[in-house]
Amino acid sequence: MSIKEKILQIAKQAKFASRVLANLSSRTKETALLRMAEALRANKERIKEENYKDVEKAKEKKFPCAFIDRLVLNEKRIERMILSLKEIAKLEDPVGKIESMQKRPNGLLVGKMRVPLGVIGFIYESRPDVTVDASALCLKSGNALILRGGSEAINSNIILTKILNEVLGEARLPVGSLQLIKTTDRRAVMDMLKLDEYIDVIIPRGGESLIRTVAESSTIPVIKHYKGICHIYVDEEVDLKMAEEIVFNAKVQRPGVCNAMETLLVHKKIAPDFLPLIIERFQKAGVEIRGDEKTLNLIKGIRKATEEDWSTEYLDLILSVKIVKDINETISHINKYGSHHSDAIVTTNYEKSRKFLQEVDSAAVFVNASTRFTDGGEFGLGAEIGISTQKLHARGPMGVNELTCTKFIILGDGQTRE
Repeated sequence: MSIKEKILQIAKQAKFASRVLANLSSRTKETALLRMAEALRANKERIKEENYKDVEKAKEKKFPCAFIDRLVLNEKRIERMILSLKEIAKLEDPVGKIESMQKRPNGLLVGKMRVPLGVIGFIYESRPDVTVDASALCLKSGNALILRGGSEAINSNIILTKILNEVLGEARLPVGSLQLIKTTDRRAVMDMLKLDEYIDVIIPRGGESLIRTVAESSTIPVIKHYKGICHIYVDEEVDLKMAEEIVFNAKVQRPGVCNAMETLLVHKKIAPDFLPLIIERFQKAGVEIRGDEKTLNLIKGIRKATEEDWSTEYLDLILSVKIVKDINETISHINKYGSHHSDAIVTTNYEKSRKFLQEVDSAAVFVNASTRFTDGGEFGLGAEIGISTQKLHARGPMGVNELTCTKFIILGDGQTRE
């Protein structure tokens, strides 16, 4: 069987399965998700063994440290996957929920009911823990899922989907409910993107080049998870110690993820007091600083930021720093160079915080908190399949509700239209 024929078969199986999954009871889905959590715990060593193969291969190929970090499945991350499964299991089931019912003058009751999207094609890179998150969210929201992970995580993804599918088999759910495209041939992705008869939505999650390729090639609607150029603005009216802890966490805690800070904006009045301290702390943590002219005049021995730096997602221990005159310049900079992902202000001024919330055009906007919180688990969604940086049909972390849409339901007692 050719790659094209195999992908078509997978899509057809997913379409059939989606009709079954859409009508599962909440209890059936919850039971399966909790059983998946047990299965991951029982198979920890198998997961680690397969993940080790991927990590060692990535090291041999001399991938960057941040890339390898995203690939690793250690004890802590496996436990986090288990916790996510349990949290998603306990979430309210959105499927079948009736919203905004109203009675029309003719007596018709018109409302909306939440329904699954159908078949979701998920194309992603590096992070095998996302395999479990996506699988759990799609099952909870009644969607069939086709996974196409990166070649760098192939062994990890195969073992994870094998374990999850064993549980689905025990629950007697269709074989097309959760499928992994195991070939690393890139033609598989191109074939998948043309199957709009069977796949309802494509969600790409990875580097900018991957997402652009998918968006340009797909005949299926695409929900884009573009790069995360996240900013934090430290205002002149601020608790400097709080600001220091927030910006340090946002850059250093885990630099290789999309919600890490890439640009630090500092008000000119506090820059002389704040920047020497925080930059010294950053440099001790191995962060390379790239500053604008004003920052270079204040801090010696750092690299000058280029125009390209302001629109670069480093995913590494590199930080751009700019001194700004006020909040208006800050907002203009963010809206010009940002990726509409996550941005934050640190301030004690209520009016400025409100202005920032209203005028920064991003999926998640923070006041006095690290951008690292942009995450489905942290937002109470259990996990996310991606963080949409567009406005249709979802924006921000996508949980079970974002994997559903609505249909109109109309209840009558014999009405006819004149």
